[in-house]
Amino acid sequence: MQELNQHSIFVVVTSTGTNIARAIRAVTRTPYSHASITDDPSLHQLYSFCRNYRLVPLPATFNTELIGEGVFGQFPNIPCEIYEIPLSEENYRQFQLIIDHFRNCRKEFSYSLIGLLRVKMQIEKELSTKFVCSQFVAYVLDRCGVTLPKPPSIASPDDLRYIPEAKLIYRGELNRYYSEKNAAMRPITSAV
Repeated sequence: MQELNQHSIFVVVTSTGTNIARAIRAVTRTPYSHASITDDPSLHQLYSFCRNYRLVPLPATFNTELIGEGVFGQFPNIPCEIYEIPLSEENYRQFQLIIDHFRNCRKEFSYSLIGLLRVKMQIEKELSTKFVCSQFVAYVLDRCGVTLPKPPSIASPDDLRYIPEAKLIYRGELNRYYSEKNAAMRPITSAV
């Protein structure tokens, strides 16, 4: 049970069937190719660096992802793992400020194609306005005081699975998790 004034955030690693996702998995030889972060256990809104349009990989930037829409709406079977990470009240406020900053300044950020190579080759570089999905998630976690297995600039989706403070809460199909979690939250209506 969580202590008073303690919050959780959630790291979601996924594997879709896009050509880019398949290529990333082939090159990295890992099961997941994408990472997102949220403070909502029902996954109503996920935050990440990803494509702006479902059918083309670029342009890409900071985006709010919705299950059942965009790339997440294109595939009926999306393998995933969901990790819960506890945060203090202060670190949770920091999380909210960071997400608000990325949301409000979205046009200042872009996807880093070179970042993909840097992650693969493990070449560190200070992150500022260009991110890949896993760098962004690791950057947010780092700024919220979470201990990471690697510096944010070289973190892959697979690395995010090994955060010491993270607890695996689900492994399976993303749409199923979302449906089950949100079915429990729907109001019951009576037929008259």
